[in-house]
Amino acid sequence: MKTIVLLLLAAVAISILGSTGVAFAQEEGASDGSSMKLLGAGLAFGLAAGGAGIGLGQVGAAGLAVISENPALQSKVFIFVGMVESIAIYGIVMMFIILGQ
Repeated sequence: MKTIVLLLLAAVAISILGSTGVAFAQEEGASDGSSMKLLGAGLAFGLAAGGAGIGLGQVGAAGLAVISENPALQSKVFIFVGMVESIAIYGIVMMFIILGQ
């Protein structure tokens, strides 16, 4: 788990550091910042989906253990799984808010 988090942080750091040294020829006054919007939207959704995936793995494993011992708690397990999946939905919403500006 710790290695996954470190790999995600390294990927984010490399993508940010790699995009700062790139220079392209532009017309005067043509820098509207659309590339940074795309980077921000991608990071918002990517990190939210990655975090939701890690959380869903933990909650899903624990939920299956609970359901195998007491099947009556299945509805409560689904509520917790839905709460974890909502993090990815928040990431999608933030992505569309960033791209819509």
